[in-house]
Amino acid sequence: MSRPSIAWPGPSIGRRVLAAMLLAFVGVWLMLLAYFYVEFRQALAVDQGLKKLGRAMSASLRQVDSDAQAVDVMRSTATLLRTLRISGNPGGSVWMELRRRDDGAVLYRSAALGDRVLDAPAPQVIERDFDGISYWVHGSEAGRWRLQLAEPRITGRWILERNATRLLPYLLLAFPIVLLPVWLAVRLGLRPLQRLADLIARRGGSDLSPIGYDPPQAELKPLTSGLERMLRQLRDKLTQERAFVHDAAHELRTPMAVIAAQAHALAGAADAAERERAQLHLEQAIARASHLTQQLLDLALLDDAQPSAPKRVDVAQFARGLLAQAAPQAMARGIELALEAPDSLQAEVDVPALQSVLENLLHNAIRHVPDGAQVAMTLGVEEGCLALLVADDGPGIPAAERERVFERFHRGEGAHETPGSGLGLAIVKQAVHRMGGEVAIVEGLAPGRGVGFQRPAAAFRAHEHLRLMGIARVDSGRAGLRY
Repeated sequence: MSRPSIAWPGPSIGRRVLAAMLLAFVGVWLMLLAYFYVEFRQALAVDQGLKKLGRAMSASLRQVDSDAQAVDVMRSTATLLRTLRISGNPGGSVWMELRRRDDGAVLYRSAALGDRVLDAPAPQVIERDFDGISYWVHGSEAGRWRLQLAEPRITGRWILERNATRLLPYLLLAFPIVLLPVWLAVRLGLRPLQRLADLIARRGGSDLSPIGYDPPQAELKPLTSGLERMLRQLRDKLTQERAFVHDAAHELRTPMAVIAAQAHALAGAADAAERERAQLHLEQAIARASHLTQQLLDLALLDDAQPSAPKRVDVAQFARGLLAQAAPQAMARGIELALEAPDSLQAEVDVPALQSVLENLLHNAIRHVPDGAQVAMTLGVEEGCLALLVADDGPGIPAAERERVFERFHRGEGAHETPGSGLGLAIVKQAVHRMGGEVAIVEGLAPGRGVGFQRPAAAFRAHEHLRLMGIARVDSGRAGLRY
């Protein structure tokens, strides 16, 4: 038969406070023991109890003249020491001996001494072993007499053991008195936290509304404000995703409807010219749907994916390759493409994000400028950072539209005449954000014409070899872009 398992409770603030209090009391206990030990050692070094007793008895003996009076002093002192403690030793443990100085005759001797000899020179304290027990022996001279005293030697271990047992009851008595107010303070202090936990536990799984709780304790305010901020971000993210799905469905519905209509027209075409016209419109609708789908995928990847590992590339050569790919489309409309860049510009960059930025800015510029326009790309280093400029001399973006050009599916006034999804600049903004930058609109190529997009992006410094650092600036624009 298997034993039932015991479910131990998890970590608890109350138990941690109790453990901390116990550790604190143990620390106090150890500190007091150390203090008493040091005090004892200092007392031994300065003036121990046996010396004090010797001085007091010597002073009394100097006041008497006869041997009988001296013996009376010794006897009265012995009577007192039967009940008094010297240096922590039990009463009656002090041995005493009194001799005349002139002839060494013994006038008084403790019975417990037996035949043991006390021979400490005055006024010192020495150690002697008697029957395997260590004793302190003190000698002093008092007028006509020589006094010898002895008591068992007190060790540091004995001091620690004795004080440990003496201190422990006091600490145990004080512990509940100290613990009670601390426990009450912790319990009352955690009550707002428990209330906050109850408020969160009662919420539904899809409830992202504000908590609406302002705790009185300053320590809990950062927690509630952090939770409110997280809920707000989740609400914004959910709203954004719902709007994205709605807009994507709306945008895809148009090319899908065109595809269905042109497929029907193609199937029912009466002659070759009508079939050719329907086929052309069908291919255009398919291309638009494919382009929109690809941009939606790119945007979703930029939203969710972690930044790619930086890869060393020649940014100048990379830009030349993209311009070469766009050249046939530009040449078909008489658009002049130009690139101003160094022969080589090595850098470590997030290549997919940088490619999304360059392709969308370049293709949008070509798509929205009139025939015969100019589109120029400039690549270099400014203030230690990579700087990219895609510029044209098109009509630009009206000032009233510039606040919304980076919104998803937003297309400005007149942009509906040109094929597009309204996602190009949204992709640029998200790619730049993934690389740690921001996007801002600047002026275009010609005075009063064109538009530009200035944004920090692929973060690296331009020294002998460009390295990834965290922030860099890429200026994209000064182009006649309409979205």
